[in-house]
Amino acid sequence: MTRVAAIQLASGPQVAANLGEAERQIAAAAKAGAQLIVLPENFAIMPQKEADRLSVAEKDGRGPIQDFLSTQAQRHQTWIVGGTIPLIANSSDKVRAACLLYNDRGERVARYDKIHLFDVRLGNGEHYQESKNIEPGDSVVVIDTPCGRLGLAVCYDLRFPELFRRLLDQGAELFALPSAFTAHTGRAHWEVLVRARAIENLVYVIAAAQGGYHANGRETYGDSMIVSPWGDIVSRLARGAGYVIADCDRTLQQGARTSLPSIQHRRFTS
Repeated sequence: MTRVAAIQLASGPQVAANLGEAERQIAAAAKAGAQLIVLPENFAIMPQKEADRLSVAEKDGRGPIQDFLSTQAQRHQTWIVGGTIPLIANSSDKVRAACLLYNDRGERVARYDKIHLFDVRLGNGEHYQESKNIEPGDSVVVIDTPCGRLGLAVCYDLRFPELFRRLLDQGAELFALPSAFTAHTGRAHWEVLVRARAIENLVYVIAAAQGGYHANGRETYGDSMIVSPWGDIVSRLARGAGYVIADCDRTLQQGARTSLPSIQHRRFTS
């Protein structure tokens, strides 16, 4: 049995302030025994304007945000999923929304670039066009951790079950899901989608969200949660900064996969 945590923040446009709050929450979750900690999407910067990400974008492998993640993982001897941070892209006017995984020695062991970009016009008048400033990734990532084989996905990816099937086919036993769902879409869809991805793949889902009001006027939904392979919400936090923590029981997971072998019953696998 291993212990995992999801951190919830309400990040703003100042990187230093965001890292300070993230550091406090990481320390608290680590003290509570978390062996794997997941930060939310945009944990280091929720910019006033989307183009502001370019001003803090880092080269792959170098920069203060990446150094922060490495230091925190090593200091607390825990694995950390670094939400998303802006890394330099192929296009000079865009960034990659990169989700970085560090082991308990502070070594980076995986990078996933958000594939599905949030280009929408919502019924309440909100509109977003991530593709204007973000370059999408194109590769799925699953990696061994002390908590099991971990698949990485980010926010809007949650609406695309075929991505999670790809992760499952690579042996994923749990999913890390850094997110920043809007309040509008979160109220309608967040819980049901997180629980669906857990149930249909019989995995644990560690969903770390932004939750609150931001300096740019945006409101995010929050409701960070850890969901079991049976779809039970083991731990959740509605709003504000904090963390949720739970034990992942791989015996329970194996029992669920044995008693309800829906993965083996799949008729379409491509």
